[in-house]
Amino acid sequence: MNSPSAASPLPASNSIWTAFLPLLPLMLTVFVGFLAMGIALPVVPRHVHDVLGQGTVVVGLVMGSQYISSVLGRMGAGGLTDTRGPRRAALAGLVAACGVGITYLACVPFTDSPRVALALLVAARLLTGITESFIITSTMAWGLVRVGPAHAGKVFGWMGVALFGGFAAGAPLGTALYARFGFAGVAVAVSLTAAANLVGTSFMRGVTPSTLPRLPFYRVLHVVKLPGLGLTLCSVGYAMIAAFAVLLFGQRGWGGGALAVTFMGLGFIAGRLLFGHLPDQVGGARVALYCVLVEAVGLALIWAAPHPAWAWAGAALGGGGYGLGFQGFGLEAVRRAPPQSRGSAMGAYVIFQDIAMGLAPPLGGLLADTAGLGAVYLAAAFGALGAAGVAATLVRKAA
Repeated sequence: MNSPSAASPLPASNSIWTAFLPLLPLMLTVFVGFLAMGIALPVVPRHVHDVLGQGTVVVGLVMGSQYISSVLGRMGAGGLTDTRGPRRAALAGLVAACGVGITYLACVPFTDSPRVALALLVAARLLTGITESFIITSTMAWGLVRVGPAHAGKVFGWMGVALFGGFAAGAPLGTALYARFGFAGVAVAVSLTAAANLVGTSFMRGVTPSTLPRLPFYRVLHVVKLPGLGLTLCSVGYAMIAAFAVLLFGQRGWGGGALAVTFMGLGFIAGRLLFGHLPDQVGGARVALYCVLVEAVGLALIWAAPHPAWAWAGAALGGGGYGLGFQGFGLEAVRRAPPQSRGSAMGAYVIFQDIAMGLAPPLGGLLADTAGLGAVYLAAAFGALGAAGVAATLVRKAA
């Protein structure tokens, strides 16, 4: 059932909690969706490396492959959200999430046939790109209709909390399931979690899309290109922690590699809860400038860490800085697009993250082969410094 609006826009407020209750149902959809995807996140690199016997380059290619499909997924999700409504786009993403778990399960019998198993894993990762694109693009656009454009930063803030909350909870859960039930248990858990989310979201009330003419997608990309460049550069650290943290801890003889992903998610959530109101209040670019510098410090700390606790602290700083950088650059992007094209603007903006997430893992694998796994975090720290330069440019243009 659709309606012209799911809720009246909220009055202006500097508190991030103003938007919490109107966004809560959408946050649950995002949390459970990314919980399902997060269950497999620390497990797939180990399965490729330890069970299928592949090196870091192949691990990077498998983990990064989802971002090939994400680019097309963002375009499709934005278009479907703007033309048919965000509810339909969200349900499409959740159907794809069920397919991810089924595809993971299909690769279990092929442990002795690495090529077949790798092909199925890549297929699952490609479908993961579609899943994540549709879930987050649709729910952010849906949330923006619920609370109004004055709270765009809070939409990014709360949806990001739900997203990384799902990843943070999924990583240790996936590790525990893998230890007890193997990869098949992980695949079944992904499928069941996604199916439950699909059923729950199907009962939510939708919103009627705008009938105003939409901007062509290439024009939307042009509108958001500068904030998007900042997102690309600050996303490298997120990509490196997600793809290589487990292997880095193993190489250094430490336990708790999956906890690096958890600490990154916790840092992301803490940053959003403590400072998520600031982009709407003082400007997205200004917040992004300082926060990606914090991210750079965190990534450098992982590179130099003499003990796992230092690496966990670095992951938390990296997650907190990245989360607010994403929010700040995202606010700059969405406010550059007309209301009827904001779904496409959100999709276009996150494509710039996909570029980083698609290229960084395989390039990081090559760098790890020549300079060691620690070097990928130093390179990511320099990427975050580049994002700070983009944010400074946006601040100057706004002055």
